[in-house]
Amino acid sequence: MRNLLKLEELAMFGLGILAFNQLHYAWWWFLVLLLTPDIGMLGYLINSKVGAVIYNLFHHKGLAVLIYVIGVIYNNTLLQLIGIIVFSHACMDRIFGYGLKYKSSFQDTHLGKIGKNN
Repeated sequence: MRNLLKLEELAMFGLGILAFNQLHYAWWWFLVLLLTPDIGMLGYLINSKVGAVIYNLFHHKGLAVLIYVIGVIYNNTLLQLIGIIVFSHACMDRIFGYGLKYKSSFQDTHLGKIGKNN
């Protein structure tokens, strides 16, 4: 089952690449911006509850799709780009086993515990 979920995320990552290809940005933008949603980890400097909320906002695929759709409706390529990057990043994270965070700690995700001891 785990491999099936990873394949599904890989397919969605491919969809993100396809969507990015429809915009008129140079490809290096995709590579440079792909890790920017991890800025959401800064919330963990406050505490794990705030960290989880901010991290999850920056890694929520539904929110990414909403931002993208708003960008399409208003013909705003910047919003489309933001939606695609957040969506693609979230897919990439889930391929590697990093899920949305619980408030208990950074290691507790909807995909299970992460870290060296797991």
